[in-house]
Amino acid sequence: MAAPLAGLTVLLTRAEPLLSESVRALEEAGARVLAIPLIRIEPVHEPAAVQSVKNAVMELDRYDMAIFISTNAARLGMEWIDRYWPQLPRDLTAWSVGPGTARVLEEFTWPVQCPPEGVTSEALLDMPEMRDVDGKRIALFRGVGGRETLAAKLRERGATVDYIELYVREPRPEAADELAAALAEESVDAVVASSLQITQELEGLVEKVPGGGRLLGIPLLVPSERVAAYAREAGFEHVINAGGAGDNAVLSALASLRD
Repeated sequence: MAAPLAGLTVLLTRAEPLLSESVRALEEAGARVLAIPLIRIEPVHEPAAVQSVKNAVMELDRYDMAIFISTNAARLGMEWIDRYWPQLPRDLTAWSVGPGTARVLEEFTWPVQCPPEGVTSEALLDMPEMRDVDGKRIALFRGVGGRETLAAKLRERGATVDYIELYVREPRPEAADELAAALAEESVDAVVASSLQITQELEGLVEKVPGGGRLLGIPLLVPSERVAAYAREAGFEHVINAGGAGDNAVLSALASLRD
């Protein structure tokens, strides 16, 4: 049986460590992959930010729920928790926005719940347990900045929500030269942008990089309708909402290009 993505050249732009995992998944499906991360993930390093994380993690038993917004939040969050909690707080429940993040937490034998369908904050908020949070204390593990939708809605429902901000997302200046070289040598069939920030970085490179204008006409896969709307407004002509940033969602969306 032919590999489902045989003959496709796909540009992946997400940050490590997930980039390498996605490269393997697409190559196993037969795609030729150009891996050019547009951003990098760095743990917070400012002393005040580090101390803030430490203080929150040391008091984790004060919370009823821990929500992890991404796989990076799960990985870095569990590194912190492992330092100070040989055993997890008994009554603290774990929640994730998507199944990929849940799998990271399950590596630490922490039962975790996530939406049965969808990989967005809205899908998590639709879960029955998230509708009954009056009086609950919630620790929200995430990167610095980002959407406020989840915390704002939970606060409206009566919860106390504290951010535990673990990492920053930084542009990779060298990505411009890497992308220019790739476009000069390769014919790209699809581009995958796994977040709004990456889509914004890609938009900025359209005019900055020689030949970057070609990107506007290449199918662009994004994780949600919110990001898809932004991409269309930015001028990308063929935007596909993959319905998530995970490898399965991306593989399915790429396969649809063959239909």
